Amino acid sequence: MAKTITTRLPDEFVIGLREIANIEKVDTSAIVRKLLAKAIEEWKKDYAVEQYRKGKFSFGQSVRFSGVGVWDFPILLKEKKVLFNYDIEDLEEDLKTLKWKK
Repeated sequence: MAKTITTRLPDEFVIGLREIANIEKVDTSAIVRKLLAKAIEEWKKDYAVEQYRKGKFSFGQSVRFSGVGVWDFPILLKEKKVLFNYDIEDLEEDLKTLKWKK
């Protein structure tokens, strides 16, 4: 179910939103939703990578939180210049997850 949220935006944001809406031939609300969805997706990836880097998320937790595929997360780590750190504890956790899903 959709919710209405109101916020104040600087004039330059509003101008930019209107420009994009005109180019894409949709209303400004559609552009706000599209850009916000993209920003949330990117934020979740960045957050998951940072938590993984700090050791606060396992590989599996990072994949789930980020919404990135299990095969794509190492590529994301490489792009962000974060070392792949997959130890026996991560493997055991992932195996538990796989057994739980059966």
